[in-house]
Amino acid sequence: MRNIININDGWQFIQKDVGLPTSMPTDWQCIDLPHSWNAVDGHDGNGGYDRGTYWYAKTFATPKQPLAGGRVYVEILAAGQQASVYVNGEKVTYHEGGYSTFRADVTDLCKDGEDNLLVVECSNVNKSSVYPQSADFTFYGGLYRGVNIISVPETHFDLDFYGSTGFRVTPKPCDCGGACFELESWIKNADENFTVLYSITDADGNEVGSACRPADTTKTTIFVPDAKLWEIDNPYLYTATATLQRRNEAYDEVSAKVGVRSFSCDPDKGFIINGKATPLRGVSRHQDQLYKGNALTREDHYKDAEIIKELGANTIRLAHYQHSQDFYDACDELGFIIWAEIPFISVMNQDPQAHQNCISQMKELIVQNYNHPSICFWGVSNEILIGGISEQLVENHKELNALCKEMDPTRLTTIAHVSMTPIDSPMHGITDVESYNHYFGWYGGKMEDNGPWFDDFHKKHPDICIGVSEYGCEGIITYHSSNPMCKDYSEEYQALYHEHMAKVLDERPYLWSSHVWNMFDFGCAARDEGGVKGRNNKGLVTMDRKTKKDSYYIYKAYWNSDPMVHLCGRRYAQRAGETTQIRVYSNQSPVSLYVNGKLVDVKAADKVFVFDGVTLEDGMNIIVAEACGVKDSMALEKVETEPSIYVLPEFNERQEGVANWFKLAGDLDLAAPMEFPEGKYNVNYKMEELAQSEEALAVVAEAVKLATNFNLVPGEGMWDMMKAMSPQDMMAMAGNTLPDGFLESLNAKLIKIDKA
Repeated sequence: MRNIININDGWQFIQKDVGLPTSMPTDWQCIDLPHSWNAVDGHDGNGGYDRGTYWYAKTFATPKQPLAGGRVYVEILAAGQQASVYVNGEKVTYHEGGYSTFRADVTDLCKDGEDNLLVVECSNVNKSSVYPQSADFTFYGGLYRGVNIISVPETHFDLDFYGSTGFRVTPKPCDCGGACFELESWIKNADENFTVLYSITDADGNEVGSACRPADTTKTTIFVPDAKLWEIDNPYLYTATATLQRRNEAYDEVSAKVGVRSFSCDPDKGFIINGKATPLRGVSRHQDQLYKGNALTREDHYKDAEIIKELGANTIRLAHYQHSQDFYDACDELGFIIWAEIPFISVMNQDPQAHQNCISQMKELIVQNYNHPSICFWGVSNEILIGGISEQLVENHKELNALCKEMDPTRLTTIAHVSMTPIDSPMHGITDVESYNHYFGWYGGKMEDNGPWFDDFHKKHPDICIGVSEYGCEGIITYHSSNPMCKDYSEEYQALYHEHMAKVLDERPYLWSSHVWNMFDFGCAARDEGGVKGRNNKGLVTMDRKTKKDSYYIYKAYWNSDPMVHLCGRRYAQRAGETTQIRVYSNQSPVSLYVNGKLVDVKAADKVFVFDGVTLEDGMNIIVAEACGVKDSMALEKVETEPSIYVLPEFNERQEGVANWFKLAGDLDLAAPMEFPEGKYNVNYKMEELAQSEEALAVVAEAVKLATNFNLVPGEGMWDMMKAMSPQDMMAMAGNTLPDGFLESLNAKLIKIDKA
């Protein structure tokens, strides 16, 4: 029967492009898998990360075959971003796409009685035919999920179709209370002597249904009476098994954990599972951790899922690519509704091969993950209009959507629109449901704009199921303020922002889903923002998973029914002033606040309890909050002057910079219509066009820094994402965080510069 041999230990690795070795290297670095060469530089803030072509080598013994004609496969669980695989000096496969499983039949190259040399040439060099092209995260290189050798008999379940298991299960609930399990398997090299035995067992291991089919017509349906449904709060899993049988001998066997559920979306009721309206409220997740990069273990993946479960979320958007089977397994077991997507993100590459790569990655995503009950949505793209729109882009989306429907008619398709996507865009109506990435209150506008914007969209498009695919703001636990403001990067502003957003979402059940950006801080080597380079710090939890920010607990108060109380501001530990404000999050009411053992006040509220004018004694103070027997405590010190580290110097500099910008604008009539004279630059030129003039680039770079806090440097940082945008686009994203006339004053400066 099938034998899966893990070979993660004892690899040789060299971070140089040395070419294909002819024998097992002895002078390379010894490493174990999972491994990424960007585990540190992918987010250490040193301005970039190593994108190269490097080599892994490992020897393995040819598996003993109990029967003649058996096959041997190499299975690569993921290789970022392109990989060529060699066995004993011969190339056996090449794969493009850094997030999915691929295999190669190496039987004819294996040696009997001696070791075989397996070499993987792995590259995360930018390639025009491979997505992602440009995005706000690190494209880690390496064999970061592991490698297996698979031995199977000559007749076996198919291992050659887009990395699938060769077994598909579609459970469907019936009105009678039972469920029909539609099963199909694909077999290589079978004859009339082979049959497939199907079995369904319950969570206790009891067989509750079975069937037998000839190997040439393997499709069948098994009815299970009194089936238990897979619910968010009770994710009941059955095990479906397919056994390839020849007379009295089992040749091969595959299985899948599956769940019985029905789901849909309604423009007014939101998400509906098993007939019950259940708006999805949750988070997005990237697959990296501090100084591990994306080389995570099964334990790491399960820990992430458990932290999200503690939050009380019922959905996860897995950004922006296929994640590990370990994480999908955890989601099946814990009861999350999953949005799974491909890395078709930010900018569409015109290379026709790039679109074929999208198609390939979508096929791999669907066939490799079809059996997971947690997955309910296939995502076709993210913020793709950053690079502009074209007829071809729209047609590519329609083709991807049709592909999803052809390969999996049981699930819904979705898309994440960039904030500036017009309400009447041709991008609407392509997928079954839609969502927007909105950062009102951070990159543009005010946090109070979120609710009215979605209400307006819902009114204008009453037939579209609309959701929030991203929203969030940076929160760095060093920075604190008694008067938090947008772009001060303080933990307090992030908490206020999410207080507001949690309430906005709670009041709008028509939003079929919402996904906080992001559950965890994550690596983005191109970033330099808020005094922390190399990372996106919008997480509710730090990248090392050690600290849950205050914003984590506002969602726990809304989404987790277990009694909880949380005192905010424990890292704002040294406070000046006669009095201070204490904020408490709790799903219980009322909340009592004590300072140094004395009752200060008792407040009744919903989720957020604000105690103003709390007096602290000189020196250390013990603060306790109590609600319905649940308590939390923290220590605060009253000081004369708060530490300077609490304030990001860049915040004050930026405020001053905006004021100085307008001083330099002089007496311009900023209310007059903008002019666009021939031969001069203006705000409608793309950044890459403006970069042709050193003078124009300097003006725009200053404006972009003031508007978005991003550094505009060609070839560095976020340039790949921004180069196809115009200043008009950038300012639209910044919205009314900028004073009136800012865009007009920028245009007035640009039209004085001759076009290069």
